[in-house]
Amino acid sequence: MAARASDWYLETSGVRLRYRDEGRGCAVIFIHGWTLDLDQWESQAAALTGQFRVVRLDRRGFGSSSGLPSIAGDGTDLLALCEHLGLDSAALVGMSQGARVVLEFAKSHPRLTSCLVLDGPPHLGTPEAKDSSHDIPYEHYRELAQTQGLCAFRREWSEHALARLRTVDPEAHALLARMIARYPGRDLTDTGGHADAMPLAGFESVSRPALVVSGEFDLDSRKRFAKQLALQLPRVEHAEIPDAGHLCNLDNPRAYTEALKGFLRRHEFPSTHH
Repeated sequence: MAARASDWYLETSGVRLRYRDEGRGCAVIFIHGWTLDLDQWESQAAALTGQFRVVRLDRRGFGSSSGLPSIAGDGTDLLALCEHLGLDSAALVGMSQGARVVLEFAKSHPRLTSCLVLDGPPHLGTPEAKDSSHDIPYEHYRELAQTQGLCAFRREWSEHALARLRTVDPEAHALLARMIARYPGRDLTDTGGHADAMPLAGFESVSRPALVVSGEFDLDSRKRFAKQLALQLPRVEHAEIPDAGHLCNLDNPRAYTEALKGFLRRHEFPSTHH
């Protein structure tokens, strides 16, 4: 059985972040989605560490990291992690809510961003009408968690289309179940607003190459958000992962990783050509 990667911890801005740092070469930082953690990227880490330095972390308030979830805090934490690891530049991969983190970081810190991958991004602009931009009923989940507890939330969330797998691979299902089971839920049980509520504008200032990724069977809303985002980025490519839903890196890890490798080889990473 392969040895597990070592967990490391970084104290920054009053929180303790769990992260992993594996492999050597050009750095690729992976940012997970809502209710998930760094274990989301197990397949990608195993496949890429022979060519890249793979860095992944539990965002604050998720997995084994402390603190309250915060999109603004995620950017500060990512900057602190880059400085801690001595990274001058990295490719950034963000999934779902993590795509927002990556895009905001690339906008604020272009010199630290070589290229970026935006996987299943949420709606990032101002809602055109009430609830038109949200495919996750956060307020309902918040009420459920506060009145019936996190176990009730986890059961219901696990049935949502954005949290279901299409693959029959039992290891993928077990991994997803473990991540959701250890999701602390502080953004639901805390009285503050949801971390993903504020609109983000000015994407056109992100001039680094970007790959927008969608699962073939992701929600129509997510596919629409991905297309809208792609229209606003100056250097963009699109990849659709076959036989995959929203959690496409878990549903079809081989196709996902190949799309990722191809993008990294085409942009900013010429040393990875063979």
